[in-house]
Amino acid sequence: MVREDGKRNFALRESGGDETSVFSGNTPRQAALKAARRLEPGSSEDAADRIELRLREKGTDKVHIYDGWAWEETAPDDKPDWMPEEITEANVAKKGIEHLEE
Repeated sequence: MVREDGKRNFALRESGGDETSVFSGNTPRQAALKAARRLEPGSSEDAADRIELRLREKGTDKVHIYDGWAWEETAPDDKPDWMPEEITEANVAKKGIEHLEE
């Protein structure tokens, strides 16, 4: 379901079917990136563990499936004062879409 501001809500599904968190975004990838930033970060992008993320679009039976990973990186030189020296970066790769039969 699309909100008035154009964003959609996606529920993060655990392996047992429980939906633990909700992320919003204009696209499923945007919500997946938000979810991936909460993963345990690796020391570099290559060293980061790939974790499967399953996001169900609220109001539909679509489950968007991504591999997500996060890593620590040094903040850019022109960072604002409030930003820490080490930041968490994330990336996702789409694996597909499933439809629930519930």
